[in-house]
Amino acid sequence: MSIESINPATGELIERFEPFNQQRIDEALDRAQQAFRQWRVASYDQRATLVRAIARTLRAQKGRLARVITLEMGKPIVESEAEVEKCAWNCDFYAEEAQRFLAHEPAPSTAQESYVAFRPLGVVLAVMPWNYPLWQVFRFAAPALMAGNVGVLKHASNVTRCGLEIERVIAEAAQAVGAPTGLFQTLIVPGAEVDKLIKDPRIAAVTLTGSDPAGVSVAMAAGSVLKKTVLELGGSDAFIILDDADIAAAAQMAAKARFQNTGQSCIAAKRFIVVEAVADEFERAFVKATEALKVGDPLDTATQVGAMARRDLRDDLERQVRASLAQGAKALIGGEALNGPGAFYAPTILTNVTPEMPAFKEETFGPVAAVIHARDEADAIRLANDSPFGLGGAVWTRDTARGERVAAQIESGAVFINGMTASDPRLPFGGVKRSGYGRELSSYGIREFVNIQTVWIGPAKGATPAPAAE
Repeated sequence: MSIESINPATGELIERFEPFNQQRIDEALDRAQQAFRQWRVASYDQRATLVRAIARTLRAQKGRLARVITLEMGKPIVESEAEVEKCAWNCDFYAEEAQRFLAHEPAPSTAQESYVAFRPLGVVLAVMPWNYPLWQVFRFAAPALMAGNVGVLKHASNVTRCGLEIERVIAEAAQAVGAPTGLFQTLIVPGAEVDKLIKDPRIAAVTLTGSDPAGVSVAMAAGSVLKKTVLELGGSDAFIILDDADIAAAAQMAAKARFQNTGQSCIAAKRFIVVEAVADEFERAFVKATEALKVGDPLDTATQVGAMARRDLRDDLERQVRASLAQGAKALIGGEALNGPGAFYAPTILTNVTPEMPAFKEETFGPVAAVIHARDEADAIRLANDSPFGLGGAVWTRDTARGERVAAQIESGAVFINGMTASDPRLPFGGVKRSGYGRELSSYGIREFVNIQTVWIGPAKGATPAPAAE
């Protein structure tokens, strides 16, 4: 059965792709292994030359790549262009910093010399989602290549062309600088093939960005063959507004934090927990900021909220909203799908949301914000942590020290004070609880897919031998 790419803004077929048969998969994995044998011994300068060339290629082709992103998953074109630029920034960052991050670390012992080295693992399988179809991949690919690994990509089926464009960009850059072929390849396979890929002995490790059920499936498959995994899964981030917050600034940022990428982000603010004393003021300002957003053709540079990536995703979001309304939530704005051929949903703010409602307890992956009233600071913290997810979060207060005290009590991989949660190559990224484990980005991310190897060189003169037992 062919894989189809559908324009979510129009419902029109863009392209059909034939899945790889086993022969093509075997050829790709053999090619990846051969590339790894060459790449693992390349110097950091050689690796950086390639990764900087990738950054240049991304920037030179930004218009083309952004259009592919927007056509396949509905992101506003301005955001698609920003996504391509962020991928290039990430490449430049790791080209500059990888050697420092992976430098040998001296470790005093009974040896004449001992140190910790960071060696590449091999071929890493990346199972990636559709919502940031270039960024999610380059977030992994840049540090993996700089560490001496190679990658194979199983992309979300609805962004298959994006996956092929990533392979092409890396191949063009490699050819330009004389790097090996096969360093990064896209495999066109259905989701049902992922388990088999993970268990293939040519795959050394797996990274997944996706839903928590997908994370469970990947972790079980990888665990059965003892392979390292990094899982970046769903989120239901809390955006806490305390009673001393700058309400106007918080509301403006709330609209961006919720509706950027048409609300389809793991780290989008989803639950807006506001202390009762300022709830009415915040809701009025939040509605005003949301009403100002332009919904429309994702290829129009004025559009701020585009189409959702697929109709079935819009249908599921509509189910969550209707169920929450039936349980007593109130729509301050929106609350319904928009008419027309595309998968559009009106930017929506629900209030009177309580923990038993889908808008609170489930991840809402689309342009729907849930406002929850808290009695006070302690109640806001309790509500924020009343979630199976723990990816990101935000705290708004004029008192920075207070914000830090609250942040220390939030169960999440990141907390932003007076800002919105965002990824940055310089900062570690990942979650706790059902939001996954492991980290991407920064020095922590590049060390996920390496062999942390102890090197011990000869006994030191007069050293007392270490105990023989473990």
